[in-house]
Amino acid sequence: MSHRKFEAPRHGSLGFLPRKRARRVQGRIKSFPKDDATRKPHLTAFMGFKAGMTHIVRDVDKPGSKLHKKESLDAVTIIETPPMVVVGLVGYTRTTQGLQTLGTVWAHHLSEQCLRKFYKNWYRSKRKAFSRYKKLWNGNHKGIDKRIKKIVKYSQVIRVIAHTQPRLIRKGQKKAHLLEIQVNGGASIIEKVKFAQKLFEREIRVDSVFKENDMIDVIGVSKGKGFEGVTTRWGTTRLPRKTHKGLRKVACIGAWHPSRVKFSVPRAGQNGFHHRTERNKKIYRIGSGKDSKNASTESDLTAKSITPLGGFPHYGNIVQDWIMIKGACVGTRKRPLTLRLPIRPETSRNALEQIKIKFIDTSSKFGHGRFQTAEEKARFFGPTKKTKALQKKKTDRATKAQIKAKQLAAKAAQAKVAKKSDKKQTTTTTKATTTETPVKKASQPAKKASEPVKKSTTPKTTPAATTTSTSTTKKANKQTNKPQTQKQTAQPLKKTAPQARSA
Repeated sequence: MSHRKFEAPRHGSLGFLPRKRARRVQGRIKSFPKDDATRKPHLTAFMGFKAGMTHIVRDVDKPGSKLHKKESLDAVTIIETPPMVVVGLVGYTRTTQGLQTLGTVWAHHLSEQCLRKFYKNWYRSKRKAFSRYKKLWNGNHKGIDKRIKKIVKYSQVIRVIAHTQPRLIRKGQKKAHLLEIQVNGGASIIEKVKFAQKLFEREIRVDSVFKENDMIDVIGVSKGKGFEGVTTRWGTTRLPRKTHKGLRKVACIGAWHPSRVKFSVPRAGQNGFHHRTERNKKIYRIGSGKDSKNASTESDLTAKSITPLGGFPHYGNIVQDWIMIKGACVGTRKRPLTLRLPIRPETSRNALEQIKIKFIDTSSKFGHGRFQTAEEKARFFGPTKKTKALQKKKTDRATKAQIKAKQLAAKAAQAKVAKKSDKKQTTTTTKATTTETPVKKASQPAKKASEPVKKSTTPKTTPAATTTSTSTTKKANKQTNKPQTQKQTAQPLKKTAPQARSA
């Protein structure tokens, strides 16, 4: 039988007892880094959402190391960090029992995402949060100035209240995460308060808090595993095969006396979903969501974004700003992570090394990815049925559009020809009318001149003739007005002629 070791220390530190579920999913900052008055006022923390992992290739810059000027492949975690919004300010005083709050000052306008945090059921509520507080900002806002003066006079620590914008990453959550971020730097409290007031209702971006090649601490809640036994929870050795009533157990859980089980004895219970802090994670890159080439490098010039083909599994596409961290970190995908400046800054060679990334893998994370971009995949496989159908649709639309354009052009040409022919006809008709109109104008005055002469002869008629003329005029009035004058003038002339001869 081969040699077996005599000691098998179980896994898991007793410093993290009790191993129970975290109260909230959000990582809580229990202490901030030390304040440095020589620096300018700055923020010390931020929040993001875990997207997934990939790998990169980089050149190692460690003089004296065997890896110096050689390529190294590292696993990295991508954390999406949409901009946060500052909505408040808190002042603290130091007492013998720790920090004590002096007062808070909230911004004038709070978004719906922030207000949802103060309600359990938003749709049932009356949504009147901060309705009275907003009145303090009306007019001279003396109440706000009074609170700020109190904070400036008595507080030693200034923190900013900021909230995330989960709607920007489109993951279904509407309620924002609130976070207190300490303001470090500045020679006096007044500088810190002014710095915090300028940020009210403004967005903060990651690159204003962290920089590339910096070290940060990641605070979050680990992946939950549920209720598990002793062997998986604490890593105890299995008992021999023939053990009665199971072998994944602890054989002896303590002495007879004291008649109780010690806290140090491994027991079954909750595993995972614990609040944990990982210190000194190196930032390899900070990317912008607006940049479509945020995953390209100097040696890899292909235009590609950090989102792999098909998106990150169970997360999707990255649209906002993001951070790349070396190695793994706590939590599942979509889980909020709190990022903080290191509470114990390192000065090792690994911490001070300048990272030069040569290649970022963006192949599909579903299986074994072969292609970095969709164009590369399409070039290799050629057109698929789907792409062919889409191309047919495009060509059909294009041909239809060309036919319509030709028809419209033909109609427009016909309309132009018709307009030209109409213009020629109108010009000829106008010329003809201009030649005929002077003759008509000359004949009309002659008739008008002759009419009074006819009227002058009417009084000479006999009474029998007048009666016949009136009857004829009445009949003519029913038909038209123009022939009426002609009959009136013509009838008397016929009957007056014999009178003239007799005379």
